[in-house]
Amino acid sequence: MLSSKGHKRVIITNISPSVEEGKFPAKAVLDEEITISADVFGDGHDAVSASLFIKHIDEDKALEVPLKLLYNDCWQTRYTFNRLGFYEFWIEAWEDHFANWRNGLLKKHAAGQNLDVEWLIGTKLIDDAAEYLADRRDLLLDWVQRIHDADSDDEKVALVTNAELSRLMYQYRLEDKTTRYPFVFRIEVERKKAAYSTWYELFPRSAAAEPGKHGTFKDVIRLLPRIAEMGFDVLYFPPIHPIGEVNRKGKNNSLTAGPDDPGSPWAIGNRKGGHKAIHPQLGTMTDFKRLVKAAKAQNIEIALDIAYQCAPDHPYVKAHPEWFVWRPDGTVQFAENPPKKYEDILPFNFESADWEGLWKELKSVIDHWVAAGIRVFRIDNPHTKAFAFWEWMINEVRTAYPEVIFLAEAFTRPRIMERLAKVGFNQSYTYFTWRNTPEEIKEYMTELTKTELRYYFRPNFWPNTPDILPPVLVEGGENAHIMRLILAATLSSNYGLYGPVYEFGINAPHGQKEEYIDNEKYEIKHWDWDKETRIREIITLVNQIRRENPALQSTWNIEFAKATNEQLLCFVKVDERSGNRLIIAVNMDVWNRQSGMVTLPMKHLGIDYDTPFEVHDLLSKERYSWKGDKQYIELNPYLMPAHIFKVII
Repeated sequence: MLSSKGHKRVIITNISPSVEEGKFPAKAVLDEEITISADVFGDGHDAVSASLFIKHIDEDKALEVPLKLLYNDCWQTRYTFNRLGFYEFWIEAWEDHFANWRNGLLKKHAAGQNLDVEWLIGTKLIDDAAEYLADRRDLLLDWVQRIHDADSDDEKVALVTNAELSRLMYQYRLEDKTTRYPFVFRIEVERKKAAYSTWYELFPRSAAAEPGKHGTFKDVIRLLPRIAEMGFDVLYFPPIHPIGEVNRKGKNNSLTAGPDDPGSPWAIGNRKGGHKAIHPQLGTMTDFKRLVKAAKAQNIEIALDIAYQCAPDHPYVKAHPEWFVWRPDGTVQFAENPPKKYEDILPFNFESADWEGLWKELKSVIDHWVAAGIRVFRIDNPHTKAFAFWEWMINEVRTAYPEVIFLAEAFTRPRIMERLAKVGFNQSYTYFTWRNTPEEIKEYMTELTKTELRYYFRPNFWPNTPDILPPVLVEGGENAHIMRLILAATLSSNYGLYGPVYEFGINAPHGQKEEYIDNEKYEIKHWDWDKETRIREIITLVNQIRRENPALQSTWNIEFAKATNEQLLCFVKVDERSGNRLIIAVNMDVWNRQSGMVTLPMKHLGIDYDTPFEVHDLLSKERYSWKGDKQYIELNPYLMPAHIFKVII
């Protein structure tokens, strides 16, 4: 059987951005410029043309944007998004007979050949286009007449290369000879905070001004100016719900809780309520909403931890026993990660016969807190719940509230983390915490920014969490805290830290474990919130630098420099719109002064090799005059382990 596509001679392949051939949407944010590209080619040497067709799903008609040939049959354009929600796009391409004729004409004209027949061919093409494009018929016929009336070949050549005629003829392509890629691709456009955010985590119960007191939402309101002054725009709370009384954990995860031990906030629910309730010692819903409003006045959003798990005395256990796993001896299955056991936590059974009821109830938890004013959620252990649930739930929530952001707390295998991003999570925790050499950082950042991950996996770098105290912070003390802060805040446009232990430099480990001794997860702390530290001072400065330099508000614009010293990490970040250019150099040896020559990527910086330029160190306030790509760097970790140079030409 002959193909019905016999007239379609153009091939379209390798469309980008594409996530599993369009099965999942790529990600962008408002006002972000995304490159859309495809490989487009036809048989032989005839000219081809290609267009992007793109529209918001609420629109009926797609906008056509011509693609431009870049190199080796790669065509691309750049598109800036101005609406939240989902966009659809597809690519069409065709043999461009007018462009092909014109290309040949110009070569023959340059060679001094007779063009009489060529003008007949060209004007017929324009005549045919006039018949096909009825609404442009008169304009095209006018061009034909002007070509006939021209006195010389030079005048005619000027006419057929005119940009207006080219635009008109670009619309001339016959449907039965036009190739359309068979799949429609999607891009989900989110608000800017999905791509640029600065997180601070604290336990509200440790916010009291007086020792021995349980902190409240009112106490947190008192701390908001401090957090805003440090430059954080997301304030994240561990779960704020009633804490289970059955199997409650004591200090340092002890199986035996004392009468005054508050338990872990992640053991959610007791006789006073579950995921939609507030721990009574924190305050009321009215207090919580007042806190959300007060934070907004400081340009801070409150982020809630949603942990889909239950304490044994959570109301769900009695009301919906079918949502949990029951063992043959009649006892309920606790959460486990052998050899670890979590006796105070019950996991949901996502293979429950009533999985639909479970899904709807879990979504209603998000709906409840959205109604209370929350638009940012950190999801605990999402990799232990069904992917299909996340895909459904996140889509349902974001269809109604496209401004909602979900951060995946998933320290697990790469493919699982990637799948969570594909099904809808806007940001994700990463392996940054365990990347401790320049080569490890370069390899990881290249994976995140130069592969398909760039279009759906948004990293959020955390140097510490309540669960994770990495060895570098234990061994390197203040120097390491400053170095890892600067790395997190400059490599990724989304970063966060767990405070105030970070700015206080607290780093006592629990034996050989990568976690804090006397962990705040299991006890209420009293902090000196007015305490000034060098780490806090540098956190404040770094966050200010992030706000004032658009180059640090994107993760994707990184290019690494070569260094002669393996302890030095150097990279550049450039914001094309503003012209903001930064050179960051970090000494990753927290004990010793390190120096060496770096070779800057001048093309990425947009600087000619023989053009002198200045660099202003935004950390030390020192200024230097540079020229060329080879520069000497020296960093003493006891003074400052990094440079953040702003380039001035």
